[in-house]
Amino acid sequence: MKKFLFIAALAMASVMAYAQPRAIGGRIGYGVEVSYEHQLGQNMVSLEVGVPGFALLEAACTYDWIDPFGATVPWNEKGEWHWYMGVGGAVQMTWNNPGLGFIGAAGRFGIEYDFWFPLQLSLDFRPTLGVAIPYSGNGAAFAYDVYAGGLGLGVRYKF
Repeated sequence: MKKFLFIAALAMASVMAYAQPRAIGGRIGYGVEVSYEHQLGQNMVSLEVGVPGFALLEAACTYDWIDPFGATVPWNEKGEWHWYMGVGGAVQMTWNNPGLGFIGAAGRFGIEYDFWFPLQLSLDFRPTLGVAIPYSGNGAAFAYDVYAGGLGLGVRYKF
């Protein structure tokens, strides 16, 4: 599992190394996460690593469509409003229940405000759905986790 996480992180870092612009910051909700966004054309890739509920370690990566279907938020005073939705994957490892992991799909739906200076605020919902995998070999079980990603408020510095 550690090799898989390392290879996945390395692959994401190499793919994201050449795209611009970027944003880095934090996301707070049911727990605390470090958040990184990379714009790919009109859309973006989001990567978050954190401790939801302070009971597990989670990493989620989603490909998000910005202003899908051509629908924009009409109120743009000095900055810009955007809404987005996306899909991707998530992995979790627990430390309060040794030997249990989770791998599955993650979705995202949210809204963000890009200020005229390099700051971005966002509010989004990211549920996950997948399979709980025990390391001890007792078999896998279907699981969903609405709270791990859950509702979150993001604050990011754009560069």
